[in-house]
Amino acid sequence: MISLYMAGNSWAHKLSARAKLVFLFVLSLLIIPFNTLWFSALLLVFVVGLYATLGKQGLDKLKVVRPLLWMMGIIFLVHVFLGDIEQGIIAVLRLLAMVLLANFISITTHMEALMDAVEPLFKPLRVFGISPRRVSLAVALVIRFVPVLLAVYASLQEAYKARTAHANSWRLLAPFALHAIKMTDHVAEALTARGGADGFDDHKRS
Repeated sequence: MISLYMAGNSWAHKLSARAKLVFLFVLSLLIIPFNTLWFSALLLVFVVGLYATLGKQGLDKLKVVRPLLWMMGIIFLVHVFLGDIEQGIIAVLRLLAMVLLANFISITTHMEALMDAVEPLFKPLRVFGISPRRVSLAVALVIRFVPVLLAVYASLQEAYKARTAHANSWRLLAPFALHAIKMTDHVAEALTARGGADGFDDHKRS
């Protein structure tokens, strides 16, 4: 309900959540100095290759970026208007690569593993009486919800296209918002029933 986790026993599933998050962080820093077309293209090819290692089911997960294509088109057109087509292509390639990489981590990592990976970062918050486990849950939920919300928007696009032959419209925003709100209600109920952030600890021990 709160993730598009893809069950499996691949190398990506066996890799620790911390290692994957560190890799994402380092790569996000590397794309800043290497602001070239060839590097951005190679980066996207590399990320698509990661999905390919998961087989056909993994390649199917590439569809998660479809709801973002219109936004990427706008970004590209803005660069064209500014007279910098190459930078427009670079921006789109980098955005695609980073969204797909973040999604790759999400679909190959359990929620508990994500929480355990980020929780040490928030341990200093104990001084202020804030539970690091609860903050780590919030961060993990944000990571999880990105591909889920993209999938919801994609389903709305398909339904709208079937009725009107148009893929995108501002009219999709209202039902998308309602779906998102309904989803948060379901997640809140599930977390309450499970005991909140502490419930994940109990699940690990059981």
